[in-house]
Amino acid sequence: MHLLIMGLPGAGKGTQAAKIVETYGISHISTGDMFRAAMKNETEMGKLAKSYIDKGELVPDEVTNGIVKERLAEPDIKEKGFLLDGYPRTIDQAYALDQTLSELGLQLDGVINIDVDPESLVERLSGRIIHKETGETFHKVFNPPAGDYNEDDYYQREDDKPETVKRRLDVNISQGQPILEHYRGQDLVTDIEGNQEIDQVFKDVKEAIDRIK
Repeated sequence: MHLLIMGLPGAGKGTQAAKIVETYGISHISTGDMFRAAMKNETEMGKLAKSYIDKGELVPDEVTNGIVKERLAEPDIKEKGFLLDGYPRTIDQAYALDQTLSELGLQLDGVINIDVDPESLVERLSGRIIHKETGETFHKVFNPPAGDYNEDDYYQREDDKPETVKRRLDVNISQGQPILEHYRGQDLVTDIEGNQEIDQVFKDVKEAIDRIK
């Protein structure tokens, strides 16, 4: 079984990916893990990626695509299947993935899209506050400090502020929509309502995957 999981930041994609991997025993392929492994193992593409990262530059698509291809060619993929998480990030990477899968004799069986409306995500992602003295993390809505707390005792990271979160989501939406449309054209996408309890989201995810199988 060859799956791709998608979702905006804060939608719970990582949580659901972990549950899918545990339930179905397939290989979890995340961009970060792939890069770290390729650089540690000093693969051809890993060395190339390191040369860019060491200079503080963005890794070009052709190198990222090459690292994905190296990973998808490993034996465990044939044995277990895969769940791709965090790739493709752009429509060009999606086209490259199509080509890679074709060259390796593989095909994508389904795309699980954890769908949460952006306004809810702004609330989720911008609600995090940190206690100035202890460094303990809370959430204004979902995990507030006990009792009547003094907001002056807490601070918010720059990347958690609502305007920053909204900009980040806008970028992700503009990049993600063409990818989803690409896979919708291949009748591969199942949208899962992400504004539910975690276990209910996974119940829906599992039903979708069991239909794909």
